[in-house]
Amino acid sequence: MAEVDFRDLLERAIGGDERAWRILAPAFSALVLGIVRSYRLGDTDASDIYQHTWLKLLQWPAGLRDPARLPSWLATTARRHALHLLKARRREFPGPHQEPADPAHSPEQELLAAERDRVLWRTVERLPDRHRDLIHLLCGDDRFTHAEIAAKLGIQAGSVGPLRRRALDGLRRALEKQGYHHP
Repeated sequence: MAEVDFRDLLERAIGGDERAWRILAPAFSALVLGIVRSYRLGDTDASDIYQHTWLKLLQWPAGLRDPARLPSWLATTARRHALHLLKARRREFPGPHQEPADPAHSPEQELLAAERDRVLWRTVERLPDRHRDLIHLLCGDDRFTHAEIAAKLGIQAGSVGPLRRRALDGLRRALEKQGYHHP
């Protein structure tokens, strides 16, 4: 879905193009439903929030400033509406000893982390060969010394540090070109 031009797709969908909606809705339905379900809402409430999220996008597309961040926008909108509903009803989590789910492991966070990782590694694969190979060596399960990395890349051990800096700078620039910025 990342290869699709969200701006064009959103403009077409909001303009009434049914085919654009048929691409958008299935692509992100699992995300929205996963977030809604993480709040342990009943079927009726979950359905209402799901519909509200898509309706909000249709009614107020200006709220989405960067179409590339559509998944995050949908996730945030669904989460906010679910929290609003829970607050309005003053619901508490069932059971005296049951704790709320860890937000760091919510379906929303897991999906966003997977999307982030997919974008990162897709961008790494577009780097020059030596930079890409170095990043794979640095991020792999095996821990190599500079001498081992240098041997694998066929360079001097003293060149690993400067090559790492150039590779990471190139990765950062490539991600920034895609609209991702370091906080």
